[in-house]
Formats: sequence, structure tokens, C-alpha cells
Amino acid sequence: MDSVAARARTGIAVLYRRWANKDELVLAALQHRRDVNPVAVPDTGALRSDLLAHLTALSDALAGFFAIAAAAAFSGLLAGTGLTPSQVRDKVMGTRKPRVRIPYQRAHDRGEIDLERIPSAVLAMPYDLVRHDLLMDLKPLKPARIQSIVDELFLPLVQSFGTRESAAQEHHLPRPTPSASPTGSAPPSRSRGRAPARVLG
Repeated sequence: MDSVAARARTGIAVLYRRWANKDELVLAALQHRRDVNPVAVPDTGALRSDLLAHLTALSDALAGFFAIAAAAAFSGLLAGTGLTPSQVRDKVMGTRKPRVRIPYQRAHDRGEIDLERIPSAVLAMPYDLVRHDLLMDLKPLKPARIQSIVDELFLPLVQSFGTRESAAQEHHLPRPTPSASPTGSAPPSRSRGRAPARVLG
């Protein structure tokens, strides 16, 4: 805390009024670094290329944070915060997810996908897989891995739910009219009058 106060040109008492100990100060610094360096969301005009670019940018930007979070959580550096390793990781990485991610909303507006049909778990899948790989390897994902997530896992699953255009077409399909009979001919009509007299021979 002494070195931090000297570099910030302030007193130690000022630091302790905001952070109870060094661990809390380190955690706050990591969170601040994450918040002031958001990952830009590309707009390429298509869902596939948007996802490839966004997942690549997230992987490159967050790999360092995952390594720091893992090191801080499991080395006991942040023991003074009273948080578990998973809680430290979540605070550093910021696990709060938007209701609808920007690439998906843009794709929905273009008519590529129908967000009302796709489950939230499916939409979260490519981002969850990137986070999983970052936690396991603590380094950016290879381009081939990101392309596999998008092309082999995510897009085939999303396409099975259809698009906004297909949903609109299904909504306006004319109702089929029942056929008159299996052969297509009209069923014989019954006469409402008196039955014909029987001819005696």
C-alpha cells in the first residue's frame, strides 16, 4: 500500500478509506482495467463474419485477464477479500451478460435470424465455449477453433430455428381446405323429398 500511495501521490489513510486492504485494491484495479477497455463489436453486415470477428477480439482481449484472474484466485493473492476463487474470477471477468448481444440483434434486424425462436442457451453457446477455452488454456483461441465453433456448432443449430422471413411466411400460409371426398368428387347429396317408389315387376 505504501508504494501505491507514493505513486498516486496521496496518503495511505486515503487508500484505506476506500479499500480495506491490498487485495481489495488489486481486485478494484483489475475491474477498472476491464471496464475502461471494452471490446468493440464489429459490424460486417453478416452474422457469421460478425461472430468470427467478435469472438476473435474477445479471445485476444480477455486472455490476459483470464490468466491474471486464475493466478490471483489460486495463489491466495486475493484471500483478504473473503471471496472464493470462482467469485474472484467472476468479478475480474465480469460475467454479467446482456439480454441480447449486439451481433444477434443486428442479425435479427436484417432478417437473418428470429430471436423469438432461438433459446437463450443457444445464443450463449459460442461465447461460453470461448470462455471455457480461455479458462482451460489461459491463451487466445486459435482461428481454426473459433471458426469451428461458429461454422460447425453454432450456425447449423441456429439455422434449424429458421429466419424472420420464414416465420412470417408460416404465419401467413393459407389454411388448407378439406377435400370433398377421397376421390376429389363431391359426395352424393341426399334428396330431402320422398323416397322413390319401388317398381313392382
